[in-house]
Amino acid sequence: MRVAVYPGSFDPITEGHLDIIKRASKMFDELVVLVLINPEKKGLFDIEERKVLIEKVTKNIPNVKVKAFHGLLVNYMKERELNVIIKGLRAVTDFEYEFQMALMNRKLSPTIETVFMMTSAQYSYLSSSSVKQVAKFGGDLNDLVPKEIIDDVVNKILNK
Repeated sequence: MRVAVYPGSFDPITEGHLDIIKRASKMFDELVVLVLINPEKKGLFDIEERKVLIEKVTKNIPNVKVKAFHGLLVNYMKERELNVIIKGLRAVTDFEYEFQMALMNRKLSPTIETVFMMTSAQYSYLSSSSVKQVAKFGGDLNDLVPKEIIDDVVNKILNK
């Protein structure tokens, strides 16, 4: 069985993330969307809330599993004997960071391969940070996050 892991903070999941999930799920028998804590980012949603939001928007993609993990991605991969990481790229700046991470992961576990997927053009500007800012100031979240979670994002911002 070919299994890949798509890791990220997904705070919140965006249409760009969902685009990568849908496309990667067609390439592998199983795709694990792995919610990780990024210590360099202040989270809006806690890790379990993020997991629930992703499950809500991927419920119709049968080979997608959503998991949460605290710690190094390579440790998750090693513990489960997995060796393919999916990373979405929006721009050259993403590539520089993700390339360094891929090399570090390879150093820590030489069997791990990272597959880079370019985001679809209509999502190249989109980030979770920009979504949070648009929501904070009452902007329209349509086409930024999946429609099923717009209310969740708005309510979280308003009640923070």
